[in-house]
Amino acid sequence: MKQVETGNRTVPPQHTGSKHNTEYAITCPTVEACIQRFNIAKERLLEVNHWHQLGGSLSANFTLTDRQGHVLQHKAEEGDHIRIDLPGPGSKDGNGYDWVEIEKIEDRSTRSGNCAYVALRVRPSGNPRQPQGKVAHFYNPEATSSFVIERVGNSIKASVYGRNEKPNEQPDDLLDKIRNWMVALTAAMGFSKPQWKALVKGLLK
Repeated sequence: MKQVETGNRTVPPQHTGSKHNTEYAITCPTVEACIQRFNIAKERLLEVNHWHQLGGSLSANFTLTDRQGHVLQHKAEEGDHIRIDLPGPGSKDGNGYDWVEIEKIEDRSTRSGNCAYVALRVRPSGNPRQPQGKVAHFYNPEATSSFVIERVGNSIKASVYGRNEKPNEQPDDLLDKIRNWMVALTAAMGFSKPQWKALVKGLLK
């Protein structure tokens, strides 16, 4: 399936560190059925608090919060944060969690024509409950994760694109530095792949 316009819009170019692509595509019997499936997938993408249900038992827990770290129940918006609870020890700077900020949401799902997409990009951020703190994530702030759903005709694809992924060396705490290196290394080796594969399948099921 040909990718729709997202390359220069939402997914940044790869400059440094590691990267990954995780994709899952289906073909629907009709264009109308595919549009319906796309709309459902779009809703699921923006309902961040339910991602762990789509990702299954191997998934981290994702919680949408505002700029102060208060839990939100609405659909994702630019400027919101996502609190990530990974299995194992958490970030000291993040009060036990990893944090990202939603820096871009692009919705081209209502335009006319035979193609549509919606995309959400996140970047490691500080803990919003400690506004002056350092980045609280195992990746450094150059890294991004872009979640994309695309439709062309009666085909639809859900994808996660990781770019410029390098360990976060900002923490003063030595254990946090070691933890960030270990989590980033296991992710680069593909241990996070099953989680993202389950998520992209869950978006389209």
